[in-house]
Amino acid sequence: MPNTKLLLAAALLAACKGEQAPAAAADTPAATSTAAGNTTGTPTYGYTVVATLPHDPAAFTEGLFIKDGKLYEGTGIEGKSEIRRSDLATGAVELRRALPAEYFGEGISAVGDRLYQLTWKHGKAFVYDLKTFAPVDTFSYYGQGWGMTTDGTSLYMTDSTSRIRVIDPKTFTVTRTIDVHDGTSPVSMVNELEWYKGELLANVWQSWQIARIDPKTGNITGWIDLTGILAPADKNGAEDVLNGIAYDAQSDKLYVTGKNFSKLYQITLTKR
Repeated sequence: MPNTKLLLAAALLAACKGEQAPAAAADTPAATSTAAGNTTGTPTYGYTVVATLPHDPAAFTEGLFIKDGKLYEGTGIEGKSEIRRSDLATGAVELRRALPAEYFGEGISAVGDRLYQLTWKHGKAFVYDLKTFAPVDTFSYYGQGWGMTTDGTSLYMTDSTSRIRVIDPKTFTVTRTIDVHDGTSPVSMVNELEWYKGELLANVWQSWQIARIDPKTGNITGWIDLTGILAPADKNGAEDVLNGIAYDAQSDKLYVTGKNFSKLYQITLTKR
């Protein structure tokens, strides 16, 4: 989604409407958070940081996933948007492809041998060969493009509202929608997505919360509070906004990062 500082006022109105050098080794700080209680009765989870890995602080992260041990990332900002494949341990970029300068890149995901990339306001999705990043197709959609993930069969897409679209990757047609809610209250600004053990994890923009969403009902079954994960010394004053969730199913490891963060955090969840 957009640059926070330039577009915060617009975002609030919308809400009312509806290569860093490789690290020698990962460090394992004892950073642990226990979340404050919430008023909805929905379970809240804290986190423990078990490892930190390098992340390019120039990357305005919009999409993130891990496949075959490699980190795939989509970045935003017109003239700077791209997709990239990196070494997970070192952060070294192995392959990248830039979007045309007029596009603001958003969420990414992969189904089979194809990588999909949303754009913010152009209503256009780009499709690439996963191995080479060669363009293979484009699709059109209505509204904004924000986050995206897959369950291996369908794509899931957010658009700044409380609604998630479930999309056929072959035609990019919407097969159904999911209305995200916590109890009886809709939750909007649902952003970057990740498929995690049969549920959806979703950043909520401008918060340090990740929602655990039942993909069948849209009900939020838990909140993950990542308050404090970005240490004051690691803030760069540019964005400092949480955005980026990646689950490596092969190793059963969960990672999070944010826009212009210099670190990728491997975390485990803790119950409050």
